[in-house]
Amino acid sequence: MFSLKPRLRLSVLRKAVPIRCYSTEQRLNHVRIVEVGARDGLQNEKKSIPLETKIQLIERLAKTGVTTIEAGSFVPAKWVPQMASTSEILQHIIKSPPKAQNEIAYNYLVPNVKGLENLIKVMEAEGASAQIPGTAEKPPITTEVSLFAAATEAFSKANTNCSIAESLERVRPIVDLAKAKNIRVRGYVSVALGCPYEGPDVPPSKVAEITATLLEMGADEVSVADTTGMGTAPRTLELLRTLSAAGIANNDIALHFHDTYGQALVNTMIALEHGIRTFDSSVGGLGGCPYSKGATGNVATEDLVYTLSSLGMHTGINLEEMCRIGAWISKEIGRAHDSRAGKAILSRLQEQETGSSCSKP
Repeated sequence: MFSLKPRLRLSVLRKAVPIRCYSTEQRLNHVRIVEVGARDGLQNEKKSIPLETKIQLIERLAKTGVTTIEAGSFVPAKWVPQMASTSEILQHIIKSPPKAQNEIAYNYLVPNVKGLENLIKVMEAEGASAQIPGTAEKPPITTEVSLFAAATEAFSKANTNCSIAESLERVRPIVDLAKAKNIRVRGYVSVALGCPYEGPDVPPSKVAEITATLLEMGADEVSVADTTGMGTAPRTLELLRTLSAAGIANNDIALHFHDTYGQALVNTMIALEHGIRTFDSSVGGLGGCPYSKGATGNVATEDLVYTLSSLGMHTGINLEEMCRIGAWISKEIGRAHDSRAGKAILSRLQEQETGSSCSKP
């Protein structure tokens, strides 16, 4: 059984480092959104998506005010065919950084050291470092990586063909190499609030143990993911309290909610009250999980931004433009636009435009 006492050392160790706190009202009301549509949102689509469409999606997203975009995944094409063009995406972003008004971090999933080595090869071939200075026309960009572990043994074996302990040992050299190259690392803990094989009762203590281990290895942030969308308000609160009791700071974690059972925004509200200020979302509600039948996409970015705005929270994201992107990419890949706020806002905008054109002489 996992004991919280050893993990309390994490908070002690981190006292030597300035704690990233939100000391002003503006920062207290700021929520950082990690846009995952271009990677997590597209990776499970059956129909092959052209490279040009993926690049156009990223370039459109860059203009909305988001500060972090998942751009691709350095996984073998036989595993995830949709991500086979990730090297080309990285090359394009390095050579022609998307236009934006703010600095953007582009994140790439790496399942193993080989994946990270392939990313580094592309960067070195282009003569680029992890941080690329901006110009008068374009802001700075950063290349980041993410890696993953699972909160249950069954999901770990299905997703990575190894146990949780083995997967964490595989992660360690990824973190070491990334740090040697000055690349920021983001960890993921999958099925934190429900597993397709072991059910909804995933022990919060196990999630806390894995999260703490990733942070102690050197991960800069860990996204705790409700991959199946089984999370409910009470269990989300229990998980957050367990993470806090383990000495894990709110600003070291993000939350990643899927909306399978319509609970993503409810769980977001619980997390906001607990003090979490970083959330993952996908434009148009794109996404799913190949290892979890019936799991729908991530919470839609449009819905999340609309909800946060209604609470007086600041994201820096242009909601109307995000709604247009959601409708566009959904049409491009031939699927339904799954954002309720997105559809409603676009309908209102269309009515306004129609009314305006009708009033002209």
